[in-house]
Amino acid sequence: MPLTEADIEGEVLEWFRSAWDPDLPLLEWRTCLLESGWAVPSWATEWFGKDMPHWVDRIAHGAIRRAGGVTLPLGVGASLAAPTLYEHASDDLRRRVLGPALTGEHTWCQLFSEPGAGSDLAGLKATATLDGETWVINGQKVWNTSAHHADLAILVARTDWEAVKHQGITYFVLDMRQAGVEVRPIEQMNYRNSFNEVFLTDAEIPAENVVGEIGGGWAVARATLAHERRYAGDRAVSLGADARGRVIDEFRLEYAEYNKTYEWYPQRMGRPDLLIERARAGGVLDDPVLRDDMMRLWAFEKAAAWTAERAKANQALGRPPGSEGSIGKLATSEVARRCNDLHSRIAGAAGMLNRTGDPVHETIAEILVSTPAQSIAGGTDEIQHNIIGESILGLPKEPTADRGVPFREVGRL
Repeated sequence: MPLTEADIEGEVLEWFRSAWDPDLPLLEWRTCLLESGWAVPSWATEWFGKDMPHWVDRIAHGAIRRAGGVTLPLGVGASLAAPTLYEHASDDLRRRVLGPALTGEHTWCQLFSEPGAGSDLAGLKATATLDGETWVINGQKVWNTSAHHADLAILVARTDWEAVKHQGITYFVLDMRQAGVEVRPIEQMNYRNSFNEVFLTDAEIPAENVVGEIGGGWAVARATLAHERRYAGDRAVSLGADARGRVIDEFRLEYAEYNKTYEWYPQRMGRPDLLIERARAGGVLDDPVLRDDMMRLWAFEKAAAWTAERAKANQALGRPPGSEGSIGKLATSEVARRCNDLHSRIAGAAGMLNRTGDPVHETIAEILVSTPAQSIAGGTDEIQHNIIGESILGLPKEPTADRGVPFREVGRL
């Protein structure tokens, strides 16, 4: 008889009620969760799991949270590094890093993008050169969330300049606590410091920290990016106001630190929720052109939300992802642009005011300088158009000078 969600939830809650101790240290509680198999029930039993279907992870975590408990840490370690390494790393590397990634003992960051290789990640130029049993890394990475306090990083670097672009890349686990790693915060135009740039100068990685095959890092990186899309909406965690105990207190501190990066993300998305209130306060709610444009935005938002719901339904049915992801990304960018325009028209010159002590002016000003990021982060709008055109509509690929030739011939430009 097949498992049902009710069966899983009942089994999880039976374990949780016998194991939960809110006065434990957070690390100790997560270790208990890991040893139970309910941290990652879809993984194999020898790697902290229960050999269950993938959908069981969501049911188990939801049941524990609703019962007042805490599950895996947020961030790169548990959501990106751990599942990628579980799928592609050697047993030795798994033994060393998976447990601490899932308990939060080690914090992680992602070193993928470079100043000249963002949306075109495979064009990266950071180098990894083998010296005996050690890989020596040189180069620069950028847009690295949490790099300023990470213990470890997942890193892609070029190991073969004679191979074609996508085949000369290797995937590594890097120790961030070494002399060859310099982290600098990036000052954004909204005065936030959400990201970092990382400079690697003769940083060292032992040979046993290669993930997958040497030169096969592109396939591993794509697995990480797939997990990034899967966990993109998992930043919100709700705890009851009356929840108490050492586990809860330590988790609240961890959660607050994690969310500092994302405090401005509502502004990046344009804050359509503020438009009617601001138009009314500004005395322009009856402007017929403004009202028409606001209604067009509302209709567009609704259509995009229905597309997102369709994508979730397909995922729940186990169907492969379609065009919904790229369409949704483009829709989010369009909403942000339209909101930027509407907020500018409503606020007028006052929309440029910042650091005045007026939270309304400051929020509007932050919206206006934050929304351009929505069209860049997570793959630019241009990249999304290419994906839809080539993968969904069957249009010819764009001409490129780097297809089928050694990367050395194009990568040094």
